[in-house]
Amino acid sequence: YQSWLLPIVKERTANRAIDDPHVRCLPDNFLRAYELPHALKFVHSPGLLVVLNEMNAGYRQVFTDGRPVPQDPLPTWQGYSSGKWSGDTLVIDTVGLRDDTWIDWIGSVVTEQAKIREEIRRPDFGHLEVRATVDDPKAYTKPWTVTLRQRIVVDAELMDEICLENEQSLKHLK
Repeated sequence: YQSWLLPIVKERTANRAIDDPHVRCLPDNFLRAYELPHALKFVHSPGLLVVLNEMNAGYRQVFTDGRPVPQDPLPTWQGYSSGKWSGDTLVIDTVGLRDDTWIDWIGSVVTEQAKIREEIRRPDFGHLEVRATVDDPKAYTKPWTVTLRQRIVVDAELMDEICLENEQSLKHLK
C-alpha cells in the first residue's frame, strides 16, 4: 500500500472494492463520472447546465443563474452545483455530496463537508479540460487538485446503459 492513502482507501483496496457503489449499480458522482468509460452529454440552456450520464440514465444539474450554493444542503449523489463563466472557463462550485460516495476505482472519498470547484474549458475543438479542486477537511489534510482531459464527441447520441438489466453477478459479491 502507498503510505499516503487514507485508511478507508487501504481497506477498500484490500477487500477488492466489494462495496463499490458503481459495482452495485448505484449512481456515480460527477467526479467519478469523468473517469468512467460511459458517455456524458452536456445540455446548456439559459440558467441551467444539465449533464446527462448514459450510465443508469443519471443526470446532474448545474445552476448558472448566479445563485449561491446553499450553506446546509441536503446531501445527494451529485451535490448542489452553481456555476458561472469566467472568460472561456465555466467555474462550478459544488457542495452537499453524500459521505458514502467514491470518486475513483480505489475508493477515494469525499464527505458531506466537501467543497469542490471545477474549472471546465475547451482547449481546442475536440477536447474538454476539467480542473477539479477538492477541499474536504473531514477526509484530507489539505485541498488537492486534479486535471482531467476528456475527448469531446459533438452531436453524439447517448445509449441506454442500465446496470441491472439482465444482471447476473451481484449475488456473487458476498
